[in-house]
Amino acid sequence: MNAVRRRRTRQRAAVRAALEEGGEFRSAQELFTQLRERGEGIGLATVYRALQNLAEDREVDVLHGVDGESLYRRCTSAGQHHHLVCRSCRRTVEVSSQVVDRWAGRVARDNNYTDVEHVTEVFGTCEECRRTELPERRAELPENGRAAPRR
Repeated sequence: MNAVRRRRTRQRAAVRAALEEGGEFRSAQELFTQLRERGEGIGLATVYRALQNLAEDREVDVLHGVDGESLYRRCTSAGQHHHLVCRSCRRTVEVSSQVVDRWAGRVARDNNYTDVEHVTEVFGTCEECRRTELPERRAELPENGRAAPRR
C-alpha cells in the first residue's frame, strides 16, 4: 500500500488527540462538539475531512452504528480485527477471530475472488448497561412480571 503524504495540520492533530482521549466509537458531530467545547477553532466539514483522511491512512476504525451513522475510534490493534460494540454506551471490545477470517477466505475462494477484505461488527448490550437497564425494564412489566403477549 502506498501511503499518501499528507500535510500535518493543527486541526487534524486536534481530531487525532480527541480520538485518543476516549476509547469508544464517536460520531463526527460528537467529536466536533468536544473540540468546540475545548475552544478549538474547527469546522464540522474539517472534522469530517480529517476523519476521512485518518480512515484512509488506517489510523482510525470506522463502523456504521445500528442507525447507519458512521462512528470513529482510534485503532488500538494492528492488523485484522473485529468489534463487539454495546448499543447503549458504545463500549467496544476488539476481538480477533480466526473463524471469521477463515470463513471470509473460504467464501472468497468459492466465488473466485482475491485480495479480499472484510469487516465484522457485533452489536449487543454490555454487562454494565444490562445491569443498569434491567431495573428500568422490570418497572415497565406488570405486577406478574410478564410482558403482555404480542398480537
